[in-house]
Amino acid sequence: MESDEVMLTVRLTTAERTLLRRLAHGHRGDVSEVVADALLDMLPTLLAHNAPRPTEQPARFAPCAVTVWLPPELAELLPALAAHLTQPPTTPTPCTALATALHLWLRQDPARLAAGLHTLHGGHPHARQHRPYHPHHPHARPAAA
Repeated sequence: MESDEVMLTVRLTTAERTLLRRLAHGHRGDVSEVVADALLDMLPTLLAHNAPRPTEQPARFAPCAVTVWLPPELAELLPALAAHLTQPPTTPTPCTALATALHLWLRQDPARLAAGLHTLHGGHPHARQHRPYHPHHPHARPAAA
């Protein structure tokens, strides 16, 4: 099975990874969906003229790696975002741009993040059906009958 989604790995702290997983679990989605929502939420802020610039390397104090799948339309924005956020001699990468957006998003109040996801998905977080199989993820295949 082929997928048009793009796989990226971001570095997070243990606390950030835990919060990300809790948010995904609370909305019966997966971590990739929450990361995509976070990126969409942070893009206007990060692309503003007075955007917060990363003051530290995102991976410097981030011992955990999380692999996510993004729709190609979102993944295609990351190189330009990376170039916008970093100055030479740093080599911008899509993964560092995504990590920056995610770090900034996760620094917000967790209740606000959960409420934003609730609003974005239009209803009660438990109203969505749990999807054990996501056909766009080649690593998530249905169990053999």
